[in-house]
Amino acid sequence: MSPLNDLKINLNGQYTFFLNQDVISKYSGSLRKMIKQSKKKRNKKKRIITIEIDDFPGGPDGFELVSRFCYSNGEILIDVSSVSTLYCCSVFLGMSEKFCFSNLFLQTEKFLEEVFYGSWSDIVSCLKNCEQVFFQADSYGLVDKLIIAALNKISQNSDDFSSSSLSSFGSSLSPEMAKNTSESDGRYISRSVACGRSNEWWFEDMTNLSPKIILKLVMIIGAYKTNIKSLVLTGFLLHYLKTKLQTKSRTTTELMRNKLEYSDLADTAVRGVISAGTATFSCRKLFWILRVLSSFSLSRESRIGLETLIGEMLEQATLDDLLISAGGNRESGFYNVDLVIRLLQVFVKNREEEEESRERNMKEIGKLIDKYLREISPDQNLKVSKFLGVAESLPDSARDCFDGVYRAIDIYLQSHPNLTPQDRTEICRCLNYKKLTMETCKQLARNPKIPPEIAIEALKSRCGNQEHTTSDVKVANKRFSCRYSEEKKKPVVLHLEITEKLAERLKTKGGYNLKVMDSFREGL
Repeated sequence: MSPLNDLKINLNGQYTFFLNQDVISKYSGSLRKMIKQSKKKRNKKKRIITIEIDDFPGGPDGFELVSRFCYSNGEILIDVSSVSTLYCCSVFLGMSEKFCFSNLFLQTEKFLEEVFYGSWSDIVSCLKNCEQVFFQADSYGLVDKLIIAALNKISQNSDDFSSSSLSSFGSSLSPEMAKNTSESDGRYISRSVACGRSNEWWFEDMTNLSPKIILKLVMIIGAYKTNIKSLVLTGFLLHYLKTKLQTKSRTTTELMRNKLEYSDLADTAVRGVISAGTATFSCRKLFWILRVLSSFSLSRESRIGLETLIGEMLEQATLDDLLISAGGNRESGFYNVDLVIRLLQVFVKNREEEEESRERNMKEIGKLIDKYLREISPDQNLKVSKFLGVAESLPDSARDCFDGVYRAIDIYLQSHPNLTPQDRTEICRCLNYKKLTMETCKQLARNPKIPPEIAIEALKSRCGNQEHTTSDVKVANKRFSCRYSEEKKKPVVLHLEITEKLAERLKTKGGYNLKVMDSFREGL
């Protein structure tokens, strides 16, 4: 080991640097002070002084840049990809003019002044570099200054984004610099608009930044009471979160590490959506927003607010809208049935307060939910209770006919052959037998998967329902009601009358006589 390397620095408890005391202390006031204190405490027999430094900006890479600066007589190449790190290192180590002319702090500060009033791409690059030293860059105010510079650029080049408060920040821009900056940004934005980005030209560039930076942007916009028309901020946050979600397979660790920041951004986006309301967002768009933001741990308040907004306009939803995946937890089913139940509860409650359009909208939702039930019925993990939760979320008046519900039950029974008799009976409780067509009622009675007592009850209810009889019905006998067909010259069965006597014949002491029941079904 060279005797010139008389300083040992243990960095962040993991890395070790051997340096010359005189070279380093010439530029760093903090290190000069630590070396002086260590000399007083050290054993005089030891030539090497050891210093411990924790939480150094940029870690070993940042310290290597500083060492290179010191060993190069105070010269180093500064660019937009390194200036944020070098600036934070210079503040951390006290590398000011007090100790050396044209020290690192002054050089980085001059460079940043040009960046603040420079091109859009330079500002974004510096913000990107801040991610490596975010804690220090935020503490030293660098992040705030760069974000304000970025917002000034956006306000100067977007019709829908303006702020008199932020514009004053750039008022000291020199005419020469302003001219060069304007021309540079003009060319960049022209290319962006040509690609169809218009006032959203800045979205993609800012999407490359970390959630911590974006969260600071949101806070600064709030602090300066920036006027953002046309929900530009909400639109950007939705674009940002959607992009992060699309790259989730490659950045799962990053998403988990910044879970809190992503959750805060998602909640902010929801507040913007709720503030705009249904006048701005269609039902389909709201479902899309729900799909995107649900992946970022929404707060309970935000989730309820967004679901309420969707539930109030659920009559505009389609089947595809409702088929939302349950996500990672598939034990309770492939689809998020609980969500649909909550949306239906909101819809029903809202329509109870709006009598005028209630009936028409209810009928539309009834048809939609019947389709939804048929779609989710084959799911092997769908429990009977969840099926009933959806089916019974709507009042009986929402359906003129329950044939669609029966078809969903039939699909469910075929897809779940191991159901207990109790479950088979339970799932049929959502049927209104009197609102089944005669043909469907006969199909139900023939269905061997339907418990016998349900089949008998359905036929008895259907036969006793006078609302479904017509004026051309002629009662032929105690068991059949018939209508004569002029075309085929033979009677057409409209419905069966299940008498108490016939019902008793189908029963035995232990339940229903299956042999008699099968014969009865074959005769239908």
